[in-house]
Amino acid sequence: MLKDVTLGQYFPGDTVVHRLDPRTKLILVVLYIIALFNTRGWVSNGLILVLTLVCMRVANIRLKNIFKGLKPMLFIIVLTALLNLFYTRGTPIREGWIITWEGMDRAVKMILRITLLITGTFLLTYTTSPMALTDGLEHLLNPLKKLKVPVHALTLMMSMALRFIPTLIEETDKIMSAQRARGADFETGNLIQRAKALLPILVPLFVSAFRRADELAVAMESRCYHGGEGRTRMNELHYTGIDYIALLLGAALTAGIIVMKHFGV
Repeated sequence: MLKDVTLGQYFPGDTVVHRLDPRTKLILVVLYIIALFNTRGWVSNGLILVLTLVCMRVANIRLKNIFKGLKPMLFIIVLTALLNLFYTRGTPIREGWIITWEGMDRAVKMILRITLLITGTFLLTYTTSPMALTDGLEHLLNPLKKLKVPVHALTLMMSMALRFIPTLIEETDKIMSAQRARGADFETGNLIQRAKALLPILVPLFVSAFRRADELAVAMESRCYHGGEGRTRMNELHYTGIDYIALLLGAALTAGIIVMKHFGV
């Protein structure tokens, strides 16, 4: 299960999506989320689905990578679907049943919405390196510096968090393998017993995380890092024509979805 967590991973490539400015991709993800939460009918949901599949194809991201990342979220997706299925009032699909046609409709739409939401986030992290993502977010949040918001520190923390997600997952997997070699059992028993079995993993994991954090701090200090003031970048961000086209298409799609919402399609 741990190996299925792909959040924070970056798959290098030379596609159109990879070459987009990180600021463009961040804005497009925000527009994508706005459009996704304004879908109402099957036409608008289908339009978002087709758009997502096209973006995956252009970015050369395989479906199996998306499904692999969705596995840890399967419980939440199923639970949300069941709640909508059994607690939505309407016309029963059969006399005496508590499941309604409206509940089935909402359950399927919620599954689709959550899946597309996670997929859109994965497309951002899969096609954008953590450093580029950090630089793009810092540029977008630059106006907040006038309000004395430590933008550089916040984006740096986000970058390090994304960078260390795969590292900590790998470390956890190693610790679990070592515990299994010593007779630990993480697969049998009820939910409480499994949770108790995971407790011996937390101590070495926290020790490893603190050790890595200390090593990172020493490395940054040895390179005379002193914050974002006066800091230069090796690669400056520049918008290109394709960025403006992508932003225009994203804004048009979001506006179209909002209009379709008022017509119930």
